Amino acid sequence: MRKRFDIRSLVRKNILELRPYASARDEFSGSASVFLDANENPYNTPLNRYPDPRQLALKRRIAALRDQEVESLFLGNGSDEGIDLLFRVLCNPGKDNVITVDPTYGMYAVCASINDVEQRSVLLSKGFSLDADAVLEAVDPHTKMIFLCSPNNPTANSFEKEAMMKILDQVNCMVVVDEAYIDFSRDRGVLHLLPEKENLVVLQTLSKAWGLAGIRLGMLFAHPFLVRLLSGVKYPYNINALTLKVALAALSAPEKAENWVRKILEEREVLATRLNSLDLIQEVLPSDANFLLVRVKDPGALYQFLMSKGIVVRDRSSVPLCEGCLRITVGTPDENHALIDTLRTYRSS
Repeated sequence: MRKRFDIRSLVRKNILELRPYASARDEFSGSASVFLDANENPYNTPLNRYPDPRQLALKRRIAALRDQEVESLFLGNGSDEGIDLLFRVLCNPGKDNVITVDPTYGMYAVCASINDVEQRSVLLSKGFSLDADAVLEAVDPHTKMIFLCSPNNPTANSFEKEAMMKILDQVNCMVVVDEAYIDFSRDRGVLHLLPEKENLVVLQTLSKAWGLAGIRLGMLFAHPFLVRLLSGVKYPYNINALTLKVALAALSAPEKAENWVRKILEEREVLATRLNSLDLIQEVLPSDANFLLVRVKDPGALYQFLMSKGIVVRDRSSVPLCEGCLRITVGTPDENHALIDTLRTYRSS
């Protein structure tokens, strides 16, 4: 039985005492027709005005879509901003540590290194399953975060819910569940558990299913107290006006994203079947994401061959537990056909 969880005990002392910067638009609320508060160019370009630093209109749309409270939502310049801010708010440099379950998304380790925070790596079990006991053994009083990417990158599988809940219920640190690929998963994910799990943080994105990687908009869902701290540390106008406009327009037509997801899932199955029919493919691993992890005999040579033919995949063979593996994103039917046709011409040395 863990002791009573208290988010405040995890936060850096200087962050708790921080007096956040207040921009002109932070101080203003209500409606107005004349804006003389922010030293802007008064002539409509139409981008002469600063964007809403609180992104309220977009947050309301996303919160309704995800059935969450606005106060539990932080928007960042990609999920990477949210990850970095979690380090800056929670972790004392040179003292605290975080745990990653590897192989996984590389930015967790990069942010740990940038912020001078120890990163403790726990390997996944056979079949890329989550070993909750191994994770719990790595935790100590200076552990501030545990990162779980589910569906996981690069292994494409969703973690077992029982293992994730065991970790969530037994630790006195934040558990960050990265659900960047949740829209392609058979699994529901854990966002719906947020109201009852104070130590849960969930990352999602518009980059994948919504086809908006170029606007760099990441979503972080957490306890409102933690969201307020993140909002106090972020740069005032971290989400620009163009991103806000494009995101709002996309979210007004969710059926487009739903259609893309359906097509990608159909193509994922077709691509997996066609890859499995090729002699050079040793294994196509099960996927809950918009990509496939594929094991081959000589991944380096095959990667270079595909590059020479103008087809770019990702060589993950140097990643722990992914020896011999390439990661292949599910493309359009024409792109997937081009890949298969090219692979059929490959002759290993």
